[in-house]
Amino acid sequence: MFDSGIGGLTVARATIDLLPHENLIYFGDTARCPYGPRPPEEVRKFALEIMDGLAHEDVKMLVIACNSASSWALEDAGARYDLPIVSVIHPGVRAAAAATRNGRVGLIGTLATVTSRSYDRALAEIRTDVEMFSQACPRFVEFVERGETSSDELVAVAEEYLAPLKAEGVDTLILGCTHYPLLSGVIQYVMGEHVVLVSSAKVTANEVYARLRAEGALNPSREPGEHRFIASSEEGISSELGRRFLGPEFGKVEHRPWDRF
Repeated sequence: MFDSGIGGLTVARATIDLLPHENLIYFGDTARCPYGPRPPEEVRKFALEIMDGLAHEDVKMLVIACNSASSWALEDAGARYDLPIVSVIHPGVRAAAAATRNGRVGLIGTLATVTSRSYDRALAEIRTDVEMFSQACPRFVEFVERGETSSDELVAVAEEYLAPLKAEGVDTLILGCTHYPLLSGVIQYVMGEHVVLVSSAKVTANEVYARLRAEGALNPSREPGEHRFIASSEEGISSELGRRFLGPEFGKVEHRPWDRF
C-alpha cells in the first residue's frame, strides 16, 4: 500500500481494522509529496517506481491509497504487474452513487485527480443519471501534512473551495484524496449535515477484503498481522501524525528512499 504522504494511513487504518491478521507494508513518498500539482507523467513515473519496489517485497496485492496516483497510473499498473490491484477510485464512486438522493454528487481532490476526470469516467460506467461536480482543493493536503485539522484559516479555505459545490446543490460529496478524511469535521461543518461525505478509506478496505477472498488469498493465520511503515524522506512520518491517523497500531517508521527497496 502506498500514498504520496501520510493520507493513505486512513486506508491502512480501515484495512487493519477489517483484516487484523493480514501483514501490511505502507510506503509514504514523503520526499516527493504532494503529487497533486505535478504533471501526470511524473505522477505515473513515481507511482510505478514505488509499485516496482513493493512488488519485489513478495506482496500478494497492491493498494494504491492515493487518488492522484490512481488517476494516472492504475491502467499502466494493471498491465505491468501480475497481482490484484485495488485503487481508491471505483469503491468511492460506487458508494457515492448508492448514497445520492438527488443525483448530484460532488468531488473534491487534488488538481491531478480532478483534471484526470477519472472519477467522472468511473461514475459514467455505472450511473448515467447522476451528475458529478468537481473542485480541486490543493491546500487541504498542506494542512493535513502539518497536522492542522481545525483552525479558522482552514475553515476559511474550506468555505472558499466548497462554495461552488454548495451552489450546485450536491447532496453527496466524495473525499477524493486520502488526506481529506482528517478534515471531515471542517468539511461537514461547511457543507452542512444534510450532505453525505464518502471517504475512500472504509470502502477501499472492503474492496481489499472482497478481492482477497475472491482470490482465496486471505491469511489463514489467527495471529495479529505485522505492519511496516516506510517513508522516503529522512523526516519520515512523525509519531504524533502517525498515531492521529492510525492510533496505537502505528509503529517505528523506516527511512528508505523510493529507489532503494
